[in-house]
Amino acid sequence: MDNAYSQAGVDVTAGYEAVRRMSKHVEKTRRPEVLSDLGGFGAAFSLKAFDYQDPVLVSGTDGVGTKLLLAIQSQVYDQIGIDCVAMCVNDILAQGAEPLYFLDYLAVAKNDPAIIEAIVKGVCTGCQEAGAALIGGETAEMPDMYTGNDFDLAGFAVGIADRQALIQKKAVKAGDILVGLASSGLHSNGYSLVRKVFFKDHDFALDEPLDLVPEAASLGEELLKPTRIYVASLLPLLQAGKIHGLAHITGGGFIENIPRMLPEGLCAQIDRGTWPVLAIFKALAHYGQIPEEDVYEIFNMGIGMVAAVAADDLELVLADLEAAGEAAYVIGRVVEDSDHKIQIR
Repeated sequence: MDNAYSQAGVDVTAGYEAVRRMSKHVEKTRRPEVLSDLGGFGAAFSLKAFDYQDPVLVSGTDGVGTKLLLAIQSQVYDQIGIDCVAMCVNDILAQGAEPLYFLDYLAVAKNDPAIIEAIVKGVCTGCQEAGAALIGGETAEMPDMYTGNDFDLAGFAVGIADRQALIQKKAVKAGDILVGLASSGLHSNGYSLVRKVFFKDHDFALDEPLDLVPEAASLGEELLKPTRIYVASLLPLLQAGKIHGLAHITGGGFIENIPRMLPEGLCAQIDRGTWPVLAIFKALAHYGQIPEEDVYEIFNMGIGMVAAVAADDLELVLADLEAAGEAAYVIGRVVEDSDHKIQIR
């Protein structure tokens, strides 16, 4: 279609083709509560089937950050959407809510239907893992904002919980045990520092192996591992009332995120050596000459989510997490301490 808009750099026909391509992936995320079809002016989701005494909607929004630059450089587009979903749904899960639906925003320099399909396919994979429906979104072609194959990706998730089942700080008590759930790698945080260490301070290539990370075929493969989504394994425990608090270990690492679930007067004591720190974090500390206290303030160190559970429920929680395919570790405890919110010992 050669019209005034296409002469300005916006290919409407390619946009139609991108929607056609992504539709088959979106359909796989559909839930019975979805009332609208893709392409409308708004998306509708029915809450009639949810039998809650006092239903509360919990929402969260996030992006992928500069990890996008590595996906663009590697031309690996079908995983980065998982990260976008994970960052949102793990956050609302940490409030005690079940993810219901997701919307994405994709801004591109030019409408390449194959690339857009791959990106949205990743979003749909993440939605399937979270049990959430992708009910809408926006793809914006902005040639004056972006160049080449540059793009930005962000998302928005909505979940539901009964008000009395929402996680409250007051539920966490001294004596609770801290259980760490393994991360898949870096997840989606700290990538500005990651890129500085590996590609500015050192001249590593994405397609080469890294000696300190022998399990990865290449540095790029390791850095682009999608963020783990914890909904399927943690939601049943939340609904059974077996989790007092949850901390999603994102930007700010252990130091910022674990205290967010604690009431005043309580402290998280973390025991080093109680879980396997992934090789990528050791490599970053080595090549970046990053002090140990700093890496705990920046990265997840191999733990993507931390749960506070009653000592009496510990055995059951660990067994259920193992049955759900999670690697879970007892990494510390909650103690009384008015001077500190976290101690890493």
